[in-house]
Amino acid sequence: MSHDWICSKDWKIPSDTGDARRILDEVLIDLGEHGWGEEYTFGIHLAVEEALMNAIKHGNQRDPEKYVTVECRFTAKILQIVIEDEGDGFNPADVPDPTLEENLELPSGRGLMLMKTFMTTVDYNEKGNRVFMEKDLDAPPPDDDDDDDDDEDYL
Repeated sequence: MSHDWICSKDWKIPSDTGDARRILDEVLIDLGEHGWGEEYTFGIHLAVEEALMNAIKHGNQRDPEKYVTVECRFTAKILQIVIEDEGDGFNPADVPDPTLEENLELPSGRGLMLMKTFMTTVDYNEKGNRVFMEKDLDAPPPDDDDDDDDDEDYL
């Protein structure tokens, strides 16, 4: 699908959280200047910040010799952002579900859950060192997982 991007920017930064925050601030300012309201940018902020910090801290292990690349583009209704580190990658399926009772005290998994909650799409490459996130303002809300089976009445 082809899009007429309002804004398209690419960055390559060292594994430095200060540089990551500068990019995040720039993305949020650009979105705000083009009509993306706080009801959307709040969640985008959390998701992008988490992905950037994961790339720097977990992917590149804060190695100043390794870089993080960021690609960001958006229209009035669609934001796409790709964040890639130079680390070994990981398998997102191996990250424990932080909402399960046995994992409530574990420090991992919450960030990925936030990313999935606030973005329409979150996909990783096979290696696990590159994340593609999309926020589509026209996408239907995610299915609720209430297991009621009442939904069949509306099909």
